[in-house]
Amino acid sequence: MQLMDIVAAEPLEGFHVRLTFTDHTTREVDLWPYIHRGPIFAPVRDDVAFFRQMEIRDGTIAWPNGADIDPNVLYYPELHPAAWAHEQTPSP
Repeated sequence: MQLMDIVAAEPLEGFHVRLTFTDHTTREVDLWPYIHRGPIFAPVRDDVAFFRQMEIRDGTIAWPNGADIDPNVLYYPELHPAAWAHEQTPSP
């Protein structure tokens, strides 16, 4: 398994984002399974404007409050249990 970094991120509708990785792969990812729990992600999921403040920091997407998501679970979603749940994404 090759470790990946995120080099570009573009927020889309809802909790979806278009990510570009170091190998130039581009994917549209639903972030809801990754942000739907935990107090660190509360501002990210509760405020669309805050969600859209994502930036690239240290090779991954991050928000001003320090929340971030490992780029490898976004590239290899089978690594993260949140992806196994297939929970419905709510409308923001």
